[in-house]
Amino acid sequence: MFLAYVFASGFSIDVVEGYVMDVVQWVRLIAECISILIIMIGIVVTAYKGLQIYHISGSDAYNLVRFSFSRYLVMALEFELAADIMGTAISPTWDQLGKLAVIATVRTFLNFFLQYEMKGEKAELKNSPVNVKGKNEAP
Repeated sequence: MFLAYVFASGFSIDVVEGYVMDVVQWVRLIAECISILIIMIGIVVTAYKGLQIYHISGSDAYNLVRFSFSRYLVMALEFELAADIMGTAISPTWDQLGKLAVIATVRTFLNFFLQYEMKGEKAELKNSPVNVKGKNEAP
């Protein structure tokens, strides 16, 4: 229905393509901004948790803070990859596709290894005497 209206009202395919490109660019910008926001929130939350457990020594406390920040990085990487895909979806050139392939590969590997590391740290933290608030639990 919408397309019939668009073509009947004298819009050409170039005009419609221009609108689609504008919308995709806005969606890409929003995805990148969300990614930045997620990282900023992760930094604040991680700094707060780090200050909470500063007095506790050992790798358990360090792993707790690191695990917290890793979750934010993984989510931000997902949004960045989506933004890159959106950017090349509208008018891909071979140069853009090549860049996307490299960026997607690097981000996918980063995401995979972060998630792999998070699984290991999660298992370690389950058996750890350090809880989320940074206090030692009773044995």
